[in-house]
Amino acid sequence: MDIFLQQLVNGVVLGAIYALVALGYTMVYGILGLINFAHGEVVMIGAMVALTVIQLLLASGVPLPGPVVAAIGLAAAIPTCMLLGFAIERVAYRPLREAPRLAALITAIGMSIVLQNVAMIIWGRRYHSVPSLLPVTPHQFAGATITDLQIFIVLLAALIMAGLLYLVHRTRLGRAMRATSQNPEVAGLMGVNINTVISMTFIIGSALAAVAGLMVSAYYGVAHYVMGFMLGLKAFTAAVLGGIGNLGGAMLGGLLLGVIESLGAGYIGTLTGGFLGSHYQDVFAFTVLILVLVFRPSGLLGERVTERS
Repeated sequence: MDIFLQQLVNGVVLGAIYALVALGYTMVYGILGLINFAHGEVVMIGAMVALTVIQLLLASGVPLPGPVVAAIGLAAAIPTCMLLGFAIERVAYRPLREAPRLAALITAIGMSIVLQNVAMIIWGRRYHSVPSLLPVTPHQFAGATITDLQIFIVLLAALIMAGLLYLVHRTRLGRAMRATSQNPEVAGLMGVNINTVISMTFIIGSALAAVAGLMVSAYYGVAHYVMGFMLGLKAFTAAVLGGIGNLGGAMLGGLLLGVIESLGAGYIGTLTGGFLGSHYQDVFAFTVLILVLVFRPSGLLGERVTERS
């Protein structure tokens, strides 16, 4: 039971990160019907920019509390990722909006490779250690151990998700986004600026990616130029699991995927003396993806969507 509770805690923390990244995928898909495979690299850029600012602040010797240093790093990463998301949509995707979907998909993969190589040129190939800025005091709860960092990640992710739901369902921009998602032509006739709505969707998703980038790098204590690739694929799996295009589905899918990964890796690691657990962690994510695509392609909360011409 202790193993179950501990892995459940770890899974919820990991799932909260997956959910934040999956929201970026599902928002873009809901508006454009496009899988933005470059989104994982936006997460990576956010992590690397935040880490660079944090390292500069620590090297300057300015006596700032750790949470303040992390907040300043995040404050630099968010606008950087927002600008990057806007540029990706404007340069790579908007010219192909009327093109066949395969062209946009190939472009998304190409953007992912370009961003990886740009990051490699700027930050190098080596792994970068992330300093511990938030308290890691362990707390015992029903036999499981949870740290302040894990609590902070879950609470911040929950607040961001709640804020996004409020934005989409209670604001003018949210109504425009939902109208564009349902029928962009009719929304345009009703006075909605389609280009602005699509750009804002990329900008908001990129801001979430910046937060997730700092979260995942702080959680694992390391950042590198390929960290967004696997994270992006897993977040895409979470979006498909919950029902891509559905915000609630992305959140549910992220949490479920995190829990499935942690429980599977934890129990296999226990049975093999810790030898195979981490090696098989990725297998569970893509096994879930295959099963969902075979038995419920629309996802847990998704609805069947008519293909656009």
